[in-house]
Amino acid sequence: MKEIVIELSHKNDHDHHGEHLSHHAHSIIGVALVVGFIFMLVVDQVTRSATGRGDSGRGRYKITATVGLVVHAAADGIALGAASSAKHSDIQFIVFVAIMLHKAPAAFGLVTFLMVEGLEKMRIRRHLLFFSLAAPVMAVITYMGIAQGGSETLSSMSSTGVLMLFSAGTFLYVSTVHVLPELVNSAPKSPGYHLVESGGLPTSSSPSAAGHSHHASNGFKLNEVFALIVGAGVPALLSIGHSH
Repeated sequence: MKEIVIELSHKNDHDHHGEHLSHHAHSIIGVALVVGFIFMLVVDQVTRSATGRGDSGRGRYKITATVGLVVHAAADGIALGAASSAKHSDIQFIVFVAIMLHKAPAAFGLVTFLMVEGLEKMRIRRHLLFFSLAAPVMAVITYMGIAQGGSETLSSMSSTGVLMLFSAGTFLYVSTVHVLPELVNSAPKSPGYHLVESGGLPTSSSPSAAGHSHHASNGFKLNEVFALIVGAGVPALLSIGHSH
């Protein structure tokens, strides 16, 4: 009887430990996405400051979109290098296929976006070159670093998943904050269908307002960036605490 009680106790402890790990893994999903999104927010603001106040707003959007996709590709490369150094062939195959399937649409989207923005063909090729080299270069660097250092942290399955989620967060920022709004604002407007606010002021749907919004947007202030980071990070941290 005593042995049965001990066995049931060990089984309950094992089930509780497995449930705890499951809750922890689920909470990490949101945290990794938020960290990737916040990271690109900071990169965006730094890029805006580096390009200078005298540049046009549309020029800054071109650079930020390219930087965002390059960072996204670099994170994919780190995940690919970490997965390649792991001893799980199924994980290596899944990560490789997942990255390859969306790299071609991402490159096509970047070139299309830059062409819509009116960038010269030579500069478009240069942007595409940086985007194309980011993933393989970071994959090789990560693989060699893990092979020489013997680190098991990055090569684990959980670390590879976190890196992929971080990469997804960076892509989420670029697509929702820059690429999609820019393509919508650049679409030709049908004559006779302009919305106006009370008082006759044009809204963002009119060409004049769209152009004004590009030049008037100089990024967030430092306190606004801090508020955004806190607002995005606190719920993610609270979700981790709740899972414990």
